[in-house]
Amino acid sequence: MPMHPDSHRPKNILRWKKLHALFAVALVLQAALAAAELRIGIIGADTSHAPAFAKFINTPPANDPVEGVRVTSVFKTFSADMPLSANRVEGFMKRLLAMPGITAAASIEELAQNVDAIMILSADGRAHLDLARRVIPFRKPVFIDKPLASTYRDAVEIIRLAEQHGTPVFSASSLRYTLAKPALAKAAQTAKMGAIKGVFVWGPAAFEPRTPDLFWYGIHSVESLYAVMGAGCATVQRIHTDDTDIITGIWPDKRIGTIRGMRDTKSYFGLTLLGANAPLTENAASGYAPLVREIITFFKTGKPPVPYAETLEIMAFMEAAELSKQRNGAPVALDEILKP
Repeated sequence: MPMHPDSHRPKNILRWKKLHALFAVALVLQAALAAAELRIGIIGADTSHAPAFAKFINTPPANDPVEGVRVTSVFKTFSADMPLSANRVEGFMKRLLAMPGITAAASIEELAQNVDAIMILSADGRAHLDLARRVIPFRKPVFIDKPLASTYRDAVEIIRLAEQHGTPVFSASSLRYTLAKPALAKAAQTAKMGAIKGVFVWGPAAFEPRTPDLFWYGIHSVESLYAVMGAGCATVQRIHTDDTDIITGIWPDKRIGTIRGMRDTKSYFGLTLLGANAPLTENAASGYAPLVREIITFFKTGKPPVPYAETLEIMAFMEAAELSKQRNGAPVALDEILKP
């Protein structure tokens, strides 16, 4: 005798209850995984760094995986009086929003509220202080793309705010990690070099009329210089022509670091470490991966890999070089900039 269809109901109900329980567990696990994933928000979509950084984080190469982080939000900012900002922002924003999982925030505050870490990538250093003021109180790690600010005083204020709110801040050029650090690593494995007595750095130094000279592109070479020499420079002297700048820093222990900034050549970076016994020359590698990995580590640990004092002195060094140019190449003591 065939069974009535209702006779299967208890088994069906039990089966559905099990499936529901499994589904609920899956949702909990999914939520846990999502919670473990560090969400990054990008402010400033007017630079190629924005889509490049986001692509590396969200869709990394198979041989260079990135785990536990994801860019989830972007807020568009740009400078109307800077063509390289205003004319490119829509294209970069379109590329960002085409990436799965990235949405446009309605405000900076909304973005800061809904992420775990923040990248200020605005191409215009003049905007960085105002943007930093708005996000630092959220007490989430903040990476500020080079330059930290467009003046030394603005940079000091950013660091003051960071320390006041207990918000870790990090700023660096990619050349610190694709040029200076690899050179230093090779030097450490080459005992015959002896102590590093100085460095000669070269690279492009195009200007942007709305920012001080070196704050636009020369900062890459200045950052490479400081990655080798460290903070503590005493004087800066700059020889300037239309096509070239020679900027020399002298440290109290008599070490000398020199930058050749070029505007009449193709874009290439390099440096020579000057050892007591032998030199070592390195050409810059391409790509942002080493810098982005440093940013991710910073976001996870909250520990800036470059000391605030060094970051601020880089700003002061560039202002001192600007003063030296205005004074027809006269040496400028860094204390003139660093004094309160």
